[in-house]
Amino acid sequence: MGAGHSHSHDAPVLGLSATARRVTLGLLLVVAAVTLAGLILLWPTSHPTKDGSSLTAEGVDTVPGRITALTPCEDTGESQGQGPQHACLDAQVTVTGGPSAGRTVPVELIGVSAMSGLKVGDAVNVAEVPGIDGQPSTWAFINTDRTPVLLGFLIVFVAVVIAVAGRKGLFGLLGLIVSGAVLFGFMIPALTSGHPAVAVAIIGSTAIMFVVLYLAHGVSWRTTSAFVGTWLSLLVTTGLGALGVYLSRLSGMSSEETLALAGVLGNLDFPDILTCSLVLGGLGVLNDVTITQASSVWELRAAGPHLTRRELFTSGMRIGRDHIASTIYTIVFAYAGASLSLLLLLSLYNQPLNLLFSTEEFTEEIIRTLGSGIGLVLSVPSDDRRRRPHGGWLGPETRRPQQACPPTRGVGAADRCHRMSPCARCADRGIPGRTTRV
Repeated sequence: MGAGHSHSHDAPVLGLSATARRVTLGLLLVVAAVTLAGLILLWPTSHPTKDGSSLTAEGVDTVPGRITALTPCEDTGESQGQGPQHACLDAQVTVTGGPSAGRTVPVELIGVSAMSGLKVGDAVNVAEVPGIDGQPSTWAFINTDRTPVLLGFLIVFVAVVIAVAGRKGLFGLLGLIVSGAVLFGFMIPALTSGHPAVAVAIIGSTAIMFVVLYLAHGVSWRTTSAFVGTWLSLLVTTGLGALGVYLSRLSGMSSEETLALAGVLGNLDFPDILTCSLVLGGLGVLNDVTITQASSVWELRAAGPHLTRRELFTSGMRIGRDHIASTIYTIVFAYAGASLSLLLLLSLYNQPLNLLFSTEEFTEEIIRTLGSGIGLVLSVPSDDRRRRPHGGWLGPETRRPQQACPPTRGVGAADRCHRMSPCARCADRGIPGRTTRV
């Protein structure tokens, strides 16, 4: 899929100046070399957990089962209405796998697990916990087996993407698989191994961009311009995130998950982990904006080769502003949706807004949103400026042979000339419609 692929039968073939090609290829080679070196230097070589820090007890194996009976706990009584922490159900679970397959064992559901809406017939995961000091073993509830639901949604998602987007959708899914491999195979192990989180974020995100952009959108100058725009905006987002975390004096340990992680791996730099999460959270949106903006400007250039540098930039910015306006809402509401429980809790505190906004939980989300938003907004004008003709990304275009303009007699002459692909005589004749901006 080249930069000059045909949009219509007689669309102009766009070219790049020799300087733009050399600068672009040089930058790509430098970024690729740094990314490869970073992957080698930061690659995790050992398991991060040490003796005694395992999150699972020895001798405890999780096995599948199915609920056959549910009854309220006898000793809860009046405490059932005092909150989720007091909820309790006695379940009979038939083990369906492992050495104890076929056995029906008692399992107590306490707290959140008792309020999750479990019913008879639901699949769950349980574990046999060995007794201490001669006591008999007991069975513990681990979690609900949600694999069938997740697989169902995954199948529908893949089917819809391929049906609507076709080949590009398939390559996009392949890029998503590679991104997951980079995230879970490199970034997470590198972070838990204690490597610098900001460096891991930049190297891992760049590796993801290389694969995702070129796999999903093809090797072309259009994709390359989107890559450069995404990469530069990513650096801006990283810098703003690190600056915001530092100036706000954020510890990065505002949630139960980070506190639990600190108990297992206390040597991690949690402010840097927070910056890394900000970079990852904004990567997908930056990719979306830059590739869309790149395509828009290239299509404008193909449809209007007569546009001046200023006209092309102005038209691209007009599209970019609309995209920015809608994408900012996407960022804000994505973070708001993910933190809805926190927002509900903070709304119950009878405190001034400045105190609520200064809480670590609230400040983290604000820094995430604004840092990603600034990087997103800056990606649009930088993309447009790099793609301007005559000295920008787009060099002098090479046009296919032009058709002669039809006779201009009659009322429909302007329309006929406007529909002709590119017709220099239209502009020469001053026919309105040919110079109409997109």
